[in-house]
Amino acid sequence: MYRGHTVAVVVPAYNEAEFVGEVIDTLPTFVDRAYVVDDHSRDGTWDVICHHARAANVTRRSLRADGWAEPAEQKTTEFVTPIRNERNRGVGYSITTGYRRALADGADVVAVMNGDGQMDPAVLPRILDPVVGGLVDYAKGNRLRESPRRLGMSSWRLFGNWTLTFLSRVSSGYWHVSDSQNGYTAISRHALETIDLDDLYERYGFLNDLLVKLNVHGLRVADVSHPALYGEERSGISYPSFISSVSILLLRNFLWRLKQKYVVDRLHPTALYYALGGVSVFGALLVALVFVVGALGVDGVTVDVWLVPGALATGIVFFLLAIVFDARQNAHLQEFVPELSSRER
Repeated sequence: MYRGHTVAVVVPAYNEAEFVGEVIDTLPTFVDRAYVVDDHSRDGTWDVICHHARAANVTRRSLRADGWAEPAEQKTTEFVTPIRNERNRGVGYSITTGYRRALADGADVVAVMNGDGQMDPAVLPRILDPVVGGLVDYAKGNRLRESPRRLGMSSWRLFGNWTLTFLSRVSSGYWHVSDSQNGYTAISRHALETIDLDDLYERYGFLNDLLVKLNVHGLRVADVSHPALYGEERSGISYPSFISSVSILLLRNFLWRLKQKYVVDRLHPTALYYALGGVSVFGALLVALVFVVGALGVDGVTVDVWLVPGALATGIVFFLLAIVFDARQNAHLQEFVPELSSRER
């Protein structure tokens, strides 16, 4: 229990036999329940999870026998519950599986710590604090306040992260949220009961999708700055294919969010400006295409090429107006928790 709240941790893992055991072993003692979800790994991840779960449960029972205080409702349950998906479903599916189990077991707040060992357990209280304190319903880590050198990210990975952060800001409406791919998160029971868990994206892109759903329901989000923790693990994500596939998801979610927030009840200027910006840019591209066709010598096709920069400029102006209106509409849903200074540590 942490500050009077029961805390569950979901640990999604796929082919993390080398790291997931240490993640289980280093879970903080204030965590009440942990659900380690193996997404049908092809290596020895499941065996490692089961082995370390048994050891963790024995340790927790020993603490109980020594008089360690624990909520009464937790005394008849295991500390770590191993779960294995029947087939590979994706990290989003694994996390929502853990969310459902945590809800059923009465958790007040549910954190996510990936099975790759990149999330420092010492940071967990900082992720939990904004949620258990009632400041927000969802808190997520942010490593991008650090310099690239201290981050330990490759330039390509950092570029991919910044690109997805920008696209996620546009899609979700949380314009001050950074490091959108940071999976170190905590969410309140209220938020989990408010959103539709069955409607969340199942694979990589889950984090981006969840932000959009939280925004449409008017739930507050905190960005919690913390240092990165990297060891020998390597990301298996191919950023070119990942960005292209997630971009489609984000575009679909962006249009859905605009409809839900700015069209359904009443037409808001934000939706109008986005629409005018899109029409202007599309018009500019159409004029450019017609010009190219005409330049190829197709009879009867002529167009004034100077219409292109004018239409593009108009589109940019409308998009900027839309972003300003959108950011103002969502400013009250965002909080930023800065990293502790060296004097505060």
